[in-house]
Amino acid sequence: MSTDTSYGPGALPARGHLAPAPGEPVLDVVIPVFNEEKDLGPCVRRLHDHLTRTFPYAFRITIADNASTDRTPDVATALAATVDGVRSTRLEEKGRGRALRTVWSRSDAPVLAYMDVDLSTDLNALLPLVAPLISGHSDLAIGTRLARSSRVVRGAKREFVSRAYNLLLRSSLAARFSDAQCGFKAIRREVAERLLPLVEDSGWFFDTELLVLAERAGLRIHEIPVDWVDDPDSTVHIVRTAAEDLKGVWRVGRALAVGALPLDRLARPFGDDPRDRTALPGVPRGLARQLLGFCAVGLLSTLLYLALYSVFRISAGPQVANAAALLLSAVANTSANRRLTFGVRGRARALHHQAQGLLVFAIGLALTSGSLAALDAAATNAAHSTELAVLITANLAATVLRFLLFRAWVFPERRGNPTKDDIR
Repeated sequence: MSTDTSYGPGALPARGHLAPAPGEPVLDVVIPVFNEEKDLGPCVRRLHDHLTRTFPYAFRITIADNASTDRTPDVATALAATVDGVRSTRLEEKGRGRALRTVWSRSDAPVLAYMDVDLSTDLNALLPLVAPLISGHSDLAIGTRLARSSRVVRGAKREFVSRAYNLLLRSSLAARFSDAQCGFKAIRREVAERLLPLVEDSGWFFDTELLVLAERAGLRIHEIPVDWVDDPDSTVHIVRTAAEDLKGVWRVGRALAVGALPLDRLARPFGDDPRDRTALPGVPRGLARQLLGFCAVGLLSTLLYLALYSVFRISAGPQVANAAALLLSAVANTSANRRLTFGVRGRARALHHQAQGLLVFAIGLALTSGSLAALDAAATNAAHSTELAVLITANLAATVLRFLLFRAWVFPERRGNPTKDDIR
C-alpha cells in the first residue's frame, strides 16, 4: 500500500489498488458484541464459511466484546481457538464506537469492516461493499436500506425512526449519504488512521460522525443497496439511542460551523495518475474551485450590498449609504470567502484576516465612491436606478482586484509543514 506523503504530513495519498503481501489478510471484519452468547457462535461460523467460499483474498474476523456479563467472552475465546482466521478482544467498557475504534486502530489489514452480530444484512453484499476499497475507487463504503432496490423487512416503527433520522442529518448537517445507521460498513485503513482521532463518540453515533466528517473532508463514500431483515430480538434502546444521536448531531454541527476540525488535511489529491495533477497547465491547483466559490460568495454579497444600500439610502445620502452598506457586506464577504472559498477553518487569525479584508474593502470603497462622485459631477440628481447601475459596474471592477488580493495576500496558499494556526 502506498505511503506517499508528498502532499504534506498527515495528508492522504492518492487512492490506488491494494497490493497485499501473500497470506496477509486484506479484510478485517469486526463484530461488536454485548451479551450475545447464544448468537455469536452461529454468526461467526456462518460469516467464516461465506468468506471462505466467496472472498478471493485472505481475511480475518475479529470479535470485539463490549464488557459482556454473560458467557460471551468464553464463546469468543473458544471460536478464536478453533476457527482459523478468527480472533477476539475484550473491552471493559461498553460502546460500539469504542469497540470499532479499538480494533480498527490496532488492525494491520488494509480494509476494515464491521457488521452486526445478528447478520441482518445479506452477506452477498459483503464483496460488493469492500471491492471499491480494494480497487482504490473509494475511501469508505456503506450498505443502505433506503435505496429503491434494497429489500427490507422490518416494523413500521423502526422504518419511521430510520427515515426520520436520515432526514434530520440531511437537513441539519447537509449529509448526502442515505443510511447512517446500517450496521454494514467498511473503510480503508489509511483513512481510518487519520479520521478516527477526529471522531469523539464511542457509542451508536460513531457511525454517523465518521461519515459526516469523511463527507465534509471530500472523501468518497460508496453506497450499495442491501437486503436486510430486522432482528426482533435486538437489544438496541431506540429512545435512548435517538437522544444520544441528537446530542451528537448538535455537537458535530457546532464544530463544523466554527471550523474546529482540520478536515482539509484529509483531502485526497486529484487522481492517482501524475497526468491528472497537470491536467490544467499554467493554472494553480485549486484555482477553479476558488473562482467558483468566490463568484458564488460575491453574488450573494452583491445582493446583500444592494439591499443594504437601498435601505440606508432612505434616510442618508448616497456616500453614507454606500459606505455603510459596503462595510457590512465586506465583513460578511470576508468571513464567507475565508471559510468557503479558501478553506480556512478555526478562529486563528480571524481578526487579522478581517483587518486585511477591510483594507481590500477600502479599495472597493474608493472605486465605488469615485464612481458616485463622477456620476454626481456628470448628472445632478441622477435617478436611483442610474446610481445602482454605476455601483454594479464599479463593484464588478473591484471584484477582480479583490479576488487577486484575497488569493495572494489575505489567504495565500501555505506550503510545507502546517503551523499551529493551521491545526487548531
